[in-house]
Amino acid sequence: MSNDTAFDRFLATVDSAAKVAGITDPFVLERIKVPERIHEVSVPVTLDDGNQQLFTAYRVQYNSARGPYKGGIRYHPNVCLDEVKALAGWMSIKTAVADIPMGGGKGGIKVDPHKLSVHELESLTRAYTERIWRDIGPEVDIPAPDVNTDSQTMDWLADEYERLAGVHGGAVVTGKSIAHGGSLGRDTATAQGGYDVLEAALQAKGETLTDKTVAIQGFGNAGANAALLLAQAGARIVAVSDSTASLSAPGGLPVGELVEFKDRGGSFDQFLMFEKGPADSPLFEALDILVPAALEGQITGVNAERVKARWVLELANGPTTPEADAILEARGITVLPDILANAGGVVVSYFEWAQNMHSERWVREEVEARLSVTMRRAFENVTELADRKNVSLRVAAYAIALERIVAAMTPARPAAVIVR
Repeated sequence: MSNDTAFDRFLATVDSAAKVAGITDPFVLERIKVPERIHEVSVPVTLDDGNQQLFTAYRVQYNSARGPYKGGIRYHPNVCLDEVKALAGWMSIKTAVADIPMGGGKGGIKVDPHKLSVHELESLTRAYTERIWRDIGPEVDIPAPDVNTDSQTMDWLADEYERLAGVHGGAVVTGKSIAHGGSLGRDTATAQGGYDVLEAALQAKGETLTDKTVAIQGFGNAGANAALLLAQAGARIVAVSDSTASLSAPGGLPVGELVEFKDRGGSFDQFLMFEKGPADSPLFEALDILVPAALEGQITGVNAERVKARWVLELANGPTTPEADAILEARGITVLPDILANAGGVVVSYFEWAQNMHSERWVREEVEARLSVTMRRAFENVTELADRKNVSLRVAAYAIALERIVAAMTPARPAAVIVR
């Protein structure tokens, strides 16, 4: 099979993990590898200048064996069906690895959101919701934020769903603003969950984060919050990047200052201090921990030999290709895979959904404590299987997820009928 596309790479890993999981029925494996539903919709929007534009959008509902579809919606000019299928497949694996009662899905609109006004983004979101509202719902499919979407986007979506469905729509999405039913701790959940996994991995090796050197590719929500958490724990953030440039400083970067700079809308190519380089240069720094937190397909068979970190904490979805995985493993580099390491976002999304469904509000400390227990338990399960089967953490995580999905797909046997 070619590994040229994100979905191909997903399927290749499923094939490898299915052998470890003992899945021998080809029809069962085929069901796992084919999305249950694919929605491709055209979204008409009237722009501020009065012109009209048609956007292509998707919602892939990949697997619902373990519960409602769950997954984000991204706004990006490179959105395509192959990418959304891969992301939806990864979400199905991720929810199963974390062992939360949900399936996997994903959505996206092919658009450059930076070229639209706030009013146009709201119109786009509401028009997209009008196209898919019959196919989502609190017990059917629960979207969330992803690349270039946020709590405001989710508030618009929930409000439009409520208007169209004629029911209270809060639980239809997660990642909402606190005022509209969002969960405390959701804003930092992906980074916090990754931090929990990394800390558990280091502790298992008798190490701590103190004075560890870290590079972070991507300084959005996950990357920026990871930088703050790791710096607070005593690590030195020596390189970071956004889509425009990288910044580096061997003695450590002022993380708080960089976060504030980005919050004001700045880009690293405009930052006046520190050495600058290409956006991908953090991938190749000589250091302890590399955190890919940008887009998929960043570490490949072409550049994996240049990675010098001891640990790779994947906060992005699919940043490492299967070819690169094999190279990193052969070089003794430990990859904490995305479907485990960045599952904190979907775990706290599940917490938000549960709070909405039961009209509850948990304090941040409770959310973070529940998240830590969930992430560390998942890490322990994955490492135990990886050690027992002598496979990578990624293959072990997929194998655990596939076992759980297959178990949920298998119908319960009816009670035997005794004929007298």
